[in-house]
Amino acid sequence: MLENSRIETDSMGEIAVANEVYWGAQTQRSLKYFNIGFDVMPREMIRAFGVLKKCAAIVNNDLGKLDDEKLNLIAQAADEVIEGKLDAHFPLRVWQTGSGTQTNMNANEVISNRAIEIANGEKGSKKPVHPNDDVNKSQSSNDTFPTAMYIAAAEQLNKLIPTIQYVRDAIDAKAKEFADVVKIGRTHLQDATPITVGQEFSGWANLLERDIERLKIALDGLFDLAIGGTAVGTGLNAHPEFATRAAAKIAEITGLPFRSHPNKFAALSAHDELVFASGALKTLA
Repeated sequence: MLENSRIETDSMGEIAVANEVYWGAQTQRSLKYFNIGFDVMPREMIRAFGVLKKCAAIVNNDLGKLDDEKLNLIAQAADEVIEGKLDAHFPLRVWQTGSGTQTNMNANEVISNRAIEIANGEKGSKKPVHPNDDVNKSQSSNDTFPTAMYIAAAEQLNKLIPTIQYVRDAIDAKAKEFADVVKIGRTHLQDATPITVGQEFSGWANLLERDIERLKIALDGLFDLAIGGTAVGTGLNAHPEFATRAAAKIAEITGLPFRSHPNKFAALSAHDELVFASGALKTLA
């Protein structure tokens, strides 16, 4: 047994976890059995999980599924995740099971144990906030991980587009400034026909215009969230209104127009929107 450790339990039994960390049994098992590489989950994903868990708790409370005390504790802990105060407690590599179960549980355990600490309870006791029954209420790894991916990607893409627009506008301004500056065009490493520097710059500006349009289309696709599909897309164990309300709450907190995906089976089984966004970014690059 580790020195200065506590015993955490899950469905597989007991495991020792260092006292100073907020994660629990499933995270500890992942560290042991998936000790592969050095690539940890990006900060953007951890923030997205904080947003998601806070919103889920608020909606569960609104729907009468979670009491006020648990909501307040979960929200406080989730805010610390969002703000990056608990980043050191998310040690898992990207190499894990297919649905991101370990990272989802990492978030559940950290928020649960931090909430317990805020309530002056004992870490690992799962009281008054349980990682599965409370933090993960109405959710599954199969809908939370895709949702977190889309939140993270959308927030980053939303930041990128104005930056590319700024570059495009600067190049367009130079195109106008150099409209009358003539140079010799080059083809096949030889002098060709005349062209203005402004015309050359206008081509670059237009390429970026097209890139921006593709990025905007990709961003819109990322607004469709899987949350509420639970394990296989049926929404089993979630309130019928949970999906739409959770997406609306995420939209409210992030300031982006997230919405509930119209078909959760599609949302859970494929991620075409991420592939499209990746393609748009590669085209930009």
